[in-house]
Amino acid sequence: MQIVSGPMGREKVHFQAPSPEVVQHEMNVFLNWLEEKEKLDLVLKSAIAHFWFIIIHPFDDGNGRIARAISDLILARSENSAQKFYSLSSQILEQKKAYYDVLQKVQNSSGDITEWLDWFLNCMYSSLKTTEETIIKGLGKAEFWEKHKETILNSRQRLMLNKLMDGFTGKLKTSKWAKIAKCSSDTALRDIKDLIEKGILKQEESGGRSTNYELAEVVNFKG
Repeated sequence: MQIVSGPMGREKVHFQAPSPEVVQHEMNVFLNWLEEKEKLDLVLKSAIAHFWFIIIHPFDDGNGRIARAISDLILARSENSAQKFYSLSSQILEQKKAYYDVLQKVQNSSGDITEWLDWFLNCMYSSLKTTEETIIKGLGKAEFWEKHKETILNSRQRLMLNKLMDGFTGKLKTSKWAKIAKCSSDTALRDIKDLIEKGILKQEESGGRSTNYELAEVVNFKG
């Protein structure tokens, strides 16, 4: 069994699984090790288990998903929780090319998996940072709406403010407001001016021919 990528005739082999004759034995050794109560840090065990299962490659399809699920299970055990607020699997998929590259490199390194452990831990760190940023943004939004719970706002203004706090792409102009909120340019301008008067929006200082707007306050939860 091989894992390959690339066009036909120019395929790149990422992994060469062991022969079928040894897979059952390798899986038995792996599963016994997986259930052992040892002093090895469970985060490191999660990384080792992921790599080990990928190398055994017992199935024709789905080995990567199962390896990620095994990693998640061990990480959940390390936290004494069935739930995690971060997604290591999603982060691995975000870095899929680097993931395949490091697995291929380490597979050919005569048993030294240091580089894989380093990559795995950095990937986990990135996942935690992404989750932290998402939580901070969510708490910031909650804090913003708590502050403005008595402020009279129409549905268009609420929609656009949420989009701004979620990370608006590009500059906020009257024309873009009208397009997203599905209203006329005059209505969009009235909505914006109303928010400026209420101290929620302000005109950007960058200048230029067109007028751009942004939140008047930084939405950032500080605890």
